[in-house]
Amino acid sequence: MATALDKPAPTVESLPAGRPRTGLRRYWHLYAAISPFYLLFLCFGLIPVGFSLYVSLHRWDGLGSMEWAGLSQYQYLLSDSDFWQSVGTTIVIWALATFPMIFLAMVTAVMLNSAVRFKNVYRFAYLLPNVTSVVAVAIVFGSVFSTNFGLVNALLQAIGLDQVAWLNTPWGIKIAIATLMTWQWTGYNAIIFLAGLQTIPSELYEAARMDGAGPVQTFFRITLPMLRPVLLFVLVVSTVTGLQSFSEPQVLLQNTANESTFSGGPGHAGRTMVLYFFQQTFDNNDFGYGAAVAWGVFLVVILFSIINWRLVQRRGED
Repeated sequence: MATALDKPAPTVESLPAGRPRTGLRRYWHLYAAISPFYLLFLCFGLIPVGFSLYVSLHRWDGLGSMEWAGLSQYQYLLSDSDFWQSVGTTIVIWALATFPMIFLAMVTAVMLNSAVRFKNVYRFAYLLPNVTSVVAVAIVFGSVFSTNFGLVNALLQAIGLDQVAWLNTPWGIKIAIATLMTWQWTGYNAIIFLAGLQTIPSELYEAARMDGAGPVQTFFRITLPMLRPVLLFVLVVSTVTGLQSFSEPQVLLQNTANESTFSGGPGHAGRTMVLYFFQQTFDNNDFGYGAAVAWGVFLVVILFSIINWRLVQRRGED
């Protein structure tokens, strides 16, 4: 009597003809559907980044032939006092803008979360500055901080104080730029905080009220710890965007000095790292050193992002 073990193993010829395909051949249409993103990223993202690194190792005016320079561009960058001045200016403006912005965004989000009527109207109003053209906003703020006809100086005179040449003094320039950035990003981050607030279970607040906790204790014991991931996101994004500020000082200070539009105003008081990159690349036609400055900006942004990440994470562990 024949058993299943006595049957011969199927050969290649005996396999079903309609055996399903696996791998790339089976899912080629799915890969084709997502390929435009990767092709665009390759053409406009990865290749330019690689080319900028290649250019930073050469001396090049953007038109002629390249001359190999090796790491000499980066060696000069480390000793370039103008670059380090732009780094310091950028950090000061970032600090003056970021911390007040986060505080105001948090307060605004709490108020929006407790509002009952016209919530959507408030959200639209707070998000409007972020979607407004930076150039238009900078022009308006240039008028607001004008020395002779500005609204800020008019308010100072109304309370008996002297005028301040906001766009002609080092700290005035930094405060004006930081105020513009705070106004622009507060509403956007308030919406982010509001989304985080709405994920906190209401049972936690009810339990806190039953235990006799007040609004301040509830905020610091429940709201703030639960918002730590959102706060980390806002802080990192604000660091990345703040340390790459360009349009705000460039438009705000373009008519305040008899120099390049990338000079950052009188005494280069508003020249950020990205402005310095544009100045070296397009004013001095030094594309090689400009590429090295761009990589220096990248390293500074990465360093500060890591520091902020670790600080917030360590407070969360404590």
